[in-house]
Amino acid sequence: MDTIAARRPTAGVARTPSAAVLCGVVVAGLAGAACTILLTLTSDHIPEPGVHAGLAVWGILGFVLAGVVAWWRRPESRFGILMVLAGTAWFLATLTSANLAIPYTLGLMFDLVPAVVFLHVVLAFPNGRLERPLERALVAVGYATAFGVHLIGMTFGGFGPDNLFEVVARTGASHRLEQAELVIISALCLTGVVLLAFRRREAGRPLRRSLALLVDSFALALVMIAFLFLSAVFGLVSGETPYETIRRVTFFVVGLAPLVFLVGLLHGRLARSAVGDLIVELKADPTPADLRDSLARALRDPSLTLVYWLPEFQTYASLDGLPADIATDKGERAMTLIDREGVPVAAVLHDPSLEDEPELLAAATAGAGIALENARLNVELRARLEELRGSRARMIDVANKERQRLERNLHDGAQQRLVALSLELSLLGGELAEETEAKERLTRARREIAASLAELREIAHGIHPAVVTGHGLDVALEQLAALASVPVRLTVETNGRLPEAIEVAAYYLVCETLANVGKYAEASSVTVDVNRSNGSVVVQVVDDGVGGADTERGTGLRGVADRIEALDGRVRVWSPAGGGTRIQAEIPCAP
Repeated sequence: MDTIAARRPTAGVARTPSAAVLCGVVVAGLAGAACTILLTLTSDHIPEPGVHAGLAVWGILGFVLAGVVAWWRRPESRFGILMVLAGTAWFLATLTSANLAIPYTLGLMFDLVPAVVFLHVVLAFPNGRLERPLERALVAVGYATAFGVHLIGMTFGGFGPDNLFEVVARTGASHRLEQAELVIISALCLTGVVLLAFRRREAGRPLRRSLALLVDSFALALVMIAFLFLSAVFGLVSGETPYETIRRVTFFVVGLAPLVFLVGLLHGRLARSAVGDLIVELKADPTPADLRDSLARALRDPSLTLVYWLPEFQTYASLDGLPADIATDKGERAMTLIDREGVPVAAVLHDPSLEDEPELLAAATAGAGIALENARLNVELRARLEELRGSRARMIDVANKERQRLERNLHDGAQQRLVALSLELSLLGGELAEETEAKERLTRARREIAASLAELREIAHGIHPAVVTGHGLDVALEQLAALASVPVRLTVETNGRLPEAIEVAAYYLVCETLANVGKYAEASSVTVDVNRSNGSVVVQVVDDGVGGADTERGTGLRGVADRIEALDGRVRVWSPAGGGTRIQAEIPCAP
């Protein structure tokens, strides 16, 4: 039985952490939270210890639990481990609540580290790796400042009597160094916000709703950290109570980020019900575009793109049948391949965060299996039509060049020789002034040469209108109108020269139509209008003849229509009996 399977390209397999390891991390997180509560509630230097303990537990457990879930779901990503480390750093920083010198000093060592670890988490999202040199540099400077420089500052004192690292009592120097640290870390956080904005701009596509909310929470938390630190340095708020309020709000917002992450995962689990709606929608046999929209809704990814494998062309193609470079797209997005019993059918280019929900992705692509196969056939047909259109355009281009060559050869070859022969006969006639009979025969020969020359010029003009190439469409149509057997009212408004292929096609249409009017229409006048507007050139020829034209009779107008259709244009004919004939062509022309 045929089956449709979805699979992600394999790029290395990471070992899934055991249940014992994950449970151990959770237990350690709970123990750390309990230790923090105990130290804070028994502290002799923490105001409002209950609030302080609550905010600390909010951050510690939030990052640890979210990190465990992320590590379990995507073991190949370092993001989960990084979030666990962020929770650990937060716990170590809360040791400043202790009344004992050793844990207090340890807490002082890590006092500023949680802010930098959070910046690391933000910049390493979603795979846990810092991809760009600037990101690595920011994080490195942050750690060096928050840990290395801070340790130096601790040796100058100014952090209370329990600071075991104090070597000399230089409180002023310690204070200035701490202010410098806060300013540097604030600048790094604000730079992180700018990088998040650039990432979104470079993506050039809408983010999934849950992902956009997470990124926004990251940016807000970084701004709050920077504002808190700068307030401490420059006194942006006055009074102890407003500053403490800002600190608490900052702690709450930073701890909110892992909660948003978990809510996004939960929303993904609940979103599987959308697969049922997808299957209902697919019963209507949607078009390829509608199929893409249905999958995007089911997977909650507005940036989702479908490309289809075309065996005959050995390439992937987009909805319009044009080749798709999935290697380039995959640099910004993840790719899931769809195949039928090992034979490629399509590929889904989607947001990398969907890899956190493999069951949802597999269910949606499996539900769309038959529709994907039908859409692939539709895209393959479009690719064939595109190839046919390109082939026809190339054939017409080759034919045009060959016509130009023939016209040039006739003009420079046979016509010139006939003109030279006529002049030679004229000179010979002058030498035979006394020979009346010979002179008459020469005169008849010259008339035959003139008639042959006129016919040859007409043939050359029909092969390729050199006047179009040399002087433009308006001049060429004026010549046609002047030579027409019926009075012609001509209007040409093209605002300059058009591409030569369009000018030649328009010329042949008018030429063929005027010829047909002279032969069959019994018209008393003809109107020819050529104008350029809204990205198209419109050519319209109207006569007041007997109408009833048979557009399929003969090959002249049909050949002109083929030439125009090869330029993605179209020709329409209205010819009611007794009502005259109107022929209109529309040819796309970029402004």
